[in-house]
Amino acid sequence: MVRPFKLLKNIFTVGFWTLVSRILGFCRDVLFAAFLGAGPLAEAFLIAFTLPNMFRRIFAEGALNLAFVPLFSKKLDDRDQAREFAENSFSVLITFLLGLIILAQLFMPFLVLAIASGFSGDERFDLAVLFGRIAFPYVLFISAAALLSGLLNSLGRFVAAAAAPVLLNAFFILSLFSSYWLEWDIGLTLAWTVPIAGIAQFVLVWFAALKAGFNLRLKLPKFSPEIKKLLILAAPAALTGGVVQVNLLIGRQVASFTDGAVAWLSYADRLYQLPLGVVGIAVGIVLLPELSKKLAGGDHEGGNYTFNRATEAAMALTIPATVALITLAFPIVSILFERGAFTQSDTLYTSQALIIYAFGLPAFVLQKVYQPIYFARENTRTPFNFALVSMLVNAVVAIGLATTLGFLASALGTTLAGWAMLGLLVFGTRKYEGAGKFDSQLRRNLTKIIIVSIIMGSTLILGDFVLDAWLYQPGIRYIGLAILVLGGLLVYGLAHLIMGTWDWNQLKGLIRNRG
Repeated sequence: MVRPFKLLKNIFTVGFWTLVSRILGFCRDVLFAAFLGAGPLAEAFLIAFTLPNMFRRIFAEGALNLAFVPLFSKKLDDRDQAREFAENSFSVLITFLLGLIILAQLFMPFLVLAIASGFSGDERFDLAVLFGRIAFPYVLFISAAALLSGLLNSLGRFVAAAAAPVLLNAFFILSLFSSYWLEWDIGLTLAWTVPIAGIAQFVLVWFAALKAGFNLRLKLPKFSPEIKKLLILAAPAALTGGVVQVNLLIGRQVASFTDGAVAWLSYADRLYQLPLGVVGIAVGIVLLPELSKKLAGGDHEGGNYTFNRATEAAMALTIPATVALITLAFPIVSILFERGAFTQSDTLYTSQALIIYAFGLPAFVLQKVYQPIYFARENTRTPFNFALVSMLVNAVVAIGLATTLGFLASALGTTLAGWAMLGLLVFGTRKYEGAGKFDSQLRRNLTKIIIVSIIMGSTLILGDFVLDAWLYQPGIRYIGLAILVLGGLLVYGLAHLIMGTWDWNQLKGLIRNRG
């Protein structure tokens, strides 16, 4: 059975570096909003940056990596065999991506129209095509880095892979200031920063893999039985990732017909992605190799125990974050973004989207917890089927309500699709005996987490009313927000202490004794 401290330590290691990255991402977005607001240049760059990220999520994180980690984890008893498999997987990925980049350069106008047809006929289209051609090679470096990150995670080395995204945001911040100080074209500077940052991320995880004893060389790919099995597993995962990205495309298409809406949704997305990245993605990254090893050893009971403790940790952080984003959406957006080119009306529309996204946050995080149950069993087909249903839900809501709700229909479609996907994932675990079942400790503590989060939310609403003058006055609004957030955290912690949610002495002992 996995030691609780080891599991939590790995989750918090990944979560910490993700948090650092997201904090830098906030700094980046604050500067981005101040320099560009929600204007044509901002929307053109956001669409251009979406393209390589979309294909990266489909073919690297969404397909090859999810299929790669379980197979690679089971080969670690023979390091030479594991190295050969990783090297061949790496070569297949690079070969495929080089072809993809060439095609993308040729068909970039069509790719932009596929994401944002509302740009057709105005300046945003030409800018998005130009920026897209410059930024797209990022997919090569970040996908290769994603594969190496999966290798490192399987080895229990989480730091370098988790820290790599920090470089992207750091490079963006540097480029924004450089364009201002040196009077460079800000759009072109941001576009060129994307592939440069990708190279830096790749180099970081490459050296980490080298230090771990895996010096992967690029060679002609061999379609061995293991690679064929990898591709068979990766194909449904790629389709699943493709469905998720179609959901994104639907949202962008709906938003592209309202000036500024692409930017409003992007800023709101960044805010709710903070807890999703810190908690959900961190838990999923740690859980997949852990479950794969447990199942390879036939330890189904240990696997379910690991699932329950990961779910408990995820919900202890996600539910209060959801409540906070809902109750404080307007002051958070106003304080973080409202300056320079970002106006009060931008704050209003962004906060509305944020509230809708926040209602889906628990579903998005729990998806990251439930999906490893399937992937660890080398089942990538079932999540694909479920993703198709969620795509249908998103399309019906986003397109069907577009004339009534405008760009907010996109956010609502995303949220409802997230809950639909989660419901199907939970339902599908019935065929795996005991997998995905909540134990008594999780059920008990989950009830307490919900109660305490409601208490915290009531405190935040009261604090928002009391500190109203501080929260919207330049110069001291950051202090007001800090008091509000710290007060909410204090209430949340004290309420758990009073209700006895966890054995705090045992937790301190685990930390002191390292499990």
